[in-house]
Amino acid sequence: MAKINYHHLYYFWRVALSGSITKTADECHVSQSALSQQIKQLETSMDVRLFERAGRQLLLTDVGRKVLSYADEIFTTGEELQSFINKGGTATQRHINIGVLTTLSRNFTESFISPLLKQPNVSFTLTTRGMTNLLNGLTSHELDLVLTNRSVSQQNDDAIWQSQLVSRQSVSIIGPAQQNPNNTFPQGYENLKWVLPTKITEIRSAFDAYCATLGYEPDIIAEADDMAMLRLLVRDTGAITALPAVVVKDEISSGNLSEYQVLPNVYEHFYAITIKRTFVPEIVTDLLQKNIVD
Repeated sequence: MAKINYHHLYYFWRVALSGSITKTADECHVSQSALSQQIKQLETSMDVRLFERAGRQLLLTDVGRKVLSYADEIFTTGEELQSFINKGGTATQRHINIGVLTTLSRNFTESFISPLLKQPNVSFTLTTRGMTNLLNGLTSHELDLVLTNRSVSQQNDDAIWQSQLVSRQSVSIIGPAQQNPNNTFPQGYENLKWVLPTKITEIRSAFDAYCATLGYEPDIIAEADDMAMLRLLVRDTGAITALPAVVVKDEISSGNLSEYQVLPNVYEHFYAITIKRTFVPEIVTDLLQKNIVD
């Protein structure tokens, strides 16, 4: 096999990350034909097929995915080296880009990033998106890590995601302080209205299962998958909900809401997702270590 042309490999890497020759050509300021030709030359020199087409989609072959993992390490490290040199060979100022699932509790996010606020010469950017866009941001190295309450399934050994459990919050029954039945659930809850997370959420699945074991059917007037919206609904409707207390800690502190009781074996799990790489920025590993679940 001929010696690898790293210029061609770089173009392969960019196309593999974006999934589009057109987009990559625009970003790299080269023609689509020139870009396609250089990738073909790389395939010829390696004697492999890196891409295959499925309709209008450009998909990586099995070999292509493996080559991408090597290219990712090569060029990610190179970009980090360039950033280090651009800063004069010192790492006095560090920055981390964090993606946050749109529906995630803001109070949890604030708690997670609190160690960053105490460190000198550290800055960060928070970006809220849907799950697919967050994972795409990790793949393109736009994001360093992602916070979510959904774990990422690992389909095979070549999966690029790493998912770390960073918090497990007990779920409580929350409602107006003056409405607290002061009884063990479900006694005294017969006539109360509920606003709950939607059925696709982990909290709702666990809550429904717990209610089923007790033969209790909640009277649900509203559902939402956004924690901020649930805060507003339970605060303004007089209904009760099932949420981690951290989501409404300000309302509990002010006396507007009360934590009636903790539900046994009902939890919400929070994850930090990164991509597999040989060199992980120190600021990322430090933050994850400070949020390890005991």
